[in-house]
Amino acid sequence: MPTQALSGPGYLGAGLRLILSPGLRLFVLLPLTINLLLFIGLSVLAFQQFGSWVDALMPGLPAWLSFLEYLLWPLFVVLVLLILFFGFTLLANLIAAPFNGFLAEKVEAVVRGQDTSPPFSWGELLAMIPRTLGRELRKLGYFLPRALGLLVLSLIPGLNLIAAPLWLLFGVWMMAVQYIDYPADNHKMGWDEMLAWLRAKRWQSLGFGAVTYAALLVPGLNILLMPAAVAGATVFWVREDGATRLGR
Repeated sequence: MPTQALSGPGYLGAGLRLILSPGLRLFVLLPLTINLLLFIGLSVLAFQQFGSWVDALMPGLPAWLSFLEYLLWPLFVVLVLLILFFGFTLLANLIAAPFNGFLAEKVEAVVRGQDTSPPFSWGELLAMIPRTLGRELRKLGYFLPRALGLLVLSLIPGLNLIAAPLWLLFGVWMMAVQYIDYPADNHKMGWDEMLAWLRAKRWQSLGFGAVTYAALLVPGLNILLMPAAVAGATVFWVREDGATRLGR
């Protein structure tokens, strides 16, 4: 593994330390509360329906192969967990997008040493809503066709055995896309340009995406890690000279 990939855990750790600092706690509380309520609601739904979802995805096997069900069941449990994770993450980020964009803006000011205790402004936050929601919908447009293809693959007997690892790899990439986009959007970097920047930093992006993905899969911990991922991605952006690519 290239050494660049090892920088990912460091960026996420730096983001976690930043959101716990006194000057930034306020910008974390609102999206944290929203994510907590959403997490509780989806957890209740998943608890009630989880078994039926796994059964629906499990391929039908002839009687003489029924012993394979015991081997396949854990794989499809993982698959359902991954799908639930994607659903929760996308919905939470759609709702919290303006807060996340605002948080990325303030984290960048702190990291660059321009403002040690940035003031809160409802007007600035509200002004970001149309742009950040539009960008979240663009992410959704990027995610859905690829996720649909993986979902179809999950339903095809035989081929569905590779669905879980492909979901995992796609999830790692989407974590980088999801969170790096906040500072990139604050600098008015276009969608295609942002993706090209991530590809140019492929190993750093995958390292950051992998550690973020792993942390966000932990129930309960994922609530706190979402704003930490925004802050960590912003640290990533600053230290990897994201704005320099724009000629700024």
